[in-house]
Amino acid sequence: MKIDIFCHITPQKYLAALEKKVSPEVAKEFPSTWLPTLKDLDARFRVMDHYPDMRQILTVVNPPVEAILEREDAIAISQLVNDEMAELVAKYPDRFVGAVACLPMNDMDAALKEADRTIKDLNFKGVQIFTNIMGKSPDLPEFMPLYERMAEHDLPIWIHPFFKHVGAVAKDGDKFEDYQVFTGPKDPAWAMKRAAFDLPAATSEAVTRLVYSGVFDRYPTVKFITHHCGADIPTFVKRIEMHYLMFKEKENTDLGLKKPVPDYFKMFYADSALHGSVPALMSGYAFFGPDRIMFGTDMPFGSEEGLWPIKETVDSIEQMPIPEAEKQMIFEDNAKRLLRIT
Repeated sequence: MKIDIFCHITPQKYLAALEKKVSPEVAKEFPSTWLPTLKDLDARFRVMDHYPDMRQILTVVNPPVEAILEREDAIAISQLVNDEMAELVAKYPDRFVGAVACLPMNDMDAALKEADRTIKDLNFKGVQIFTNIMGKSPDLPEFMPLYERMAEHDLPIWIHPFFKHVGAVAKDGDKFEDYQVFTGPKDPAWAMKRAAFDLPAATSEAVTRLVYSGVFDRYPTVKFITHHCGADIPTFVKRIEMHYLMFKEKENTDLGLKKPVPDYFKMFYADSALHGSVPALMSGYAFFGPDRIMFGTDMPFGSEEGLWPIKETVDSIEQMPIPEAEKQMIFEDNAKRLLRIT
């Protein structure tokens, strides 16, 4: 079995509810408008049929609900989409083996209740947050109760990259396209920069801030899954060490952490969504180890209705010069263990 732990969906009821709440300007930029596999199950299943042994863990695609909805609407629509994903898992067990909760992060009490509900009542496998939460960094004290709660549940927090705060009405004089990847000026270089470089950079910044927040000391069992195999972190591991030692000598400041900063970066989990690069995967493997990487494709982002990223990711794992037992860990065993999949 191949368990895709980081693929995306925009369920139909959820999409319809969103479209009633946001402006047409925002709705037309939803990824589902140009990636039909996000909302069309028949199209999705045609892609999945190429890999009969593949199962998916469902995560809601961006934008985050708290970025485009007011508090009450974010709460209601989070509940709606979580119920809808639970229905899909129950209806198609041969396709989906779990889901990840969408949370209304503009109300922490409601977010905690929804995390509890989805895990206890719907058997969800964790929750998803974004690298930018209403323009705020995820390391702020106001978000710590969620990390504490997830440590108690002993289930992971998926971290998905995202840019600045998005509103149904542009804020602070910015234009809506300033927040999007593929919209705005018809400039291919600009779009490539946003998609290929800025998104991983957003993950790297969020991970770094979480490290320095002391979240792992405070909640030793907390678990975070990073998209795109830890983004920049594995590549720049020695640069992280260099600057940590340099700043330590220069500033002579006690950070209040129990371990050297570089050690905490290895405490994150990572997916394999590097879209076919074996050298990049081997960098992640060398950094995280075989027990902290899981098969993830970013499907359906990519060509061929989402088949291309699956095909490239599967091939790259199979080409890794590592033992077959470790490939099985990446494809299946690690997800089963971490997410308690039977």
